[in-house]
Amino acid sequence: MLPLDQKYFKTLLASSPDIIIAVDREGTINYYNDGARQNLGFTADEIIGQKVTRIYSSLEEAKRVMRAMRESPVKGRIGSYETILRNKEGEPIQVMISGAMIYDEDGKEVGSIGFARDIRRMRRAQQLATAGEIAVSLAHEINNPLECIINNLDLVSRDLESHLSDAEKVVEGERMESIRHSVERVQAIVRRLDEMARKGEYETRDYLAGKRMVDLAPRPSPLEAPKRPELVTTGEEWPLNGFSVLVLDDDLSIVQSMSDLLRAERCTVHTATLPSAAFGILRNVKVDAVISDVVMPEMDGYEFYLKVKEEMPELPVILMTAYYYDKDHILKRTRLRGLEGALFKKPINPQKLRQTLMQVKQKAKEAKAAAMQAKMAAS
Repeated sequence: MLPLDQKYFKTLLASSPDIIIAVDREGTINYYNDGARQNLGFTADEIIGQKVTRIYSSLEEAKRVMRAMRESPVKGRIGSYETILRNKEGEPIQVMISGAMIYDEDGKEVGSIGFARDIRRMRRAQQLATAGEIAVSLAHEINNPLECIINNLDLVSRDLESHLSDAEKVVEGERMESIRHSVERVQAIVRRLDEMARKGEYETRDYLAGKRMVDLAPRPSPLEAPKRPELVTTGEEWPLNGFSVLVLDDDLSIVQSMSDLLRAERCTVHTATLPSAAFGILRNVKVDAVISDVVMPEMDGYEFYLKVKEEMPELPVILMTAYYYDKDHILKRTRLRGLEGALFKKPINPQKLRQTLMQVKQKAKEAKAAAMQAKMAAS
């Protein structure tokens, strides 16, 4: 191997994209590379000969770094040490610095050198990752109680219908619409946070003088016409009358409200808060369909679905979740395995739930008719 000369080392230092700065024992800058120029904005002519405090956010911060070097367990050296520098415009720059004291042959301190890297992007990426985790958790924790509100609101609408005059229906209908609109707004806010977290881009707006806040105001879609919810009409037929449904969710409020909603449709409802309890019911009671949460103790929705299909291959299973983001691809995997339907985002629209169950019932009816025809043809 050829020995590396001094010129080569100087070229390496000069061309490094990191900030490399050396100072003498009095704190005067005597080396400043091009990486420092690109990150801090000062030219070498502007900064060499100046005190190192020129590039620190404060004199105290410069002293803190030097003290860390002198008091380091590895004498005169620090690694991955966070500090704040200041660029030509006076803006603070968060950096990770590795540095070392320089000593002469007698062990006397003659200066120091520091290698620093701008870590703002890295910190931003970490913040975005944290925000993404918060968004996923927030969606789950908010959408579950919203599901309960929506279910009970639908039930209240039904009860009111039979007790009101036409004039009262108009007034109460407007109140119901106002509640639904507020729920939809909360949903839209959570959805917007989730979208921004996944894109890694946050819009902000003024909050108070000198302060900003994340802009979570929902963005209206020009393609969506405003929906005006109405009270359920009387004399409605009951196509799900007698249809037997098992509701499985580890959130008891969801189980209770969805059960009430399905009973209002004249369904026979069984409930469980654990998959093991659900299997206890399925093995002893005739059930026409299962509505299951995705994220549960004991097993997730995908595992539950596969186990149901293994024991009862003809039993339809419908999955629902309060998460906006299917990070474990549970719904995707179950669809590939023949999942009957997916009510992905809580709160679930009661009309969509009704529609899905009617489709399941119709499918079962058609399958039964086809089986009878095949039996008759065989005989």
